Amino acid sequence: MSEFAPICIYLVISLLVSLILLGVPFLFASNSSTYPEKLSAYECGSDPSGDARSRFDIRFYPVPILFIIFDPEVTFSFPWAVPPNKIDLFGFWSMMAFLLILTIGFLYEWKRGALDWE
Repeated sequence: MSEFAPICIYLVISLLVSLILLGVPFLFASNSSTYPEKLSAYECGSDPSGDARSRFDIRFYPVPILFIIFDPEVTFSFPWAVPPNKIDLFGFWSMMAFLLILTIGFLYEWKRGALDWE
């Protein structure tokens, strides 16, 4: 059990620090100084125009979806940041398989027209 003591101490300290950091602003906050100007919406220095709940064009939605799909490629490419003599053939071919799957997905989306902006 003694080998887990540092982990338990770390968890307790991190929990206390988190609770303190979340609780301190409530000690200094006051609702008496609020006024309508402070509670109004702020939009780049000008008055807001239109409704915030208006519908977006469907062309905007594929952009974040494609970002979510293709963004992990960067994190999975980190193993190639080591010198080439440290990566054996298994590491090389596993990265080639990953890049092949990624390329197939990219070509599929290109063929479907998801990357075209009309």
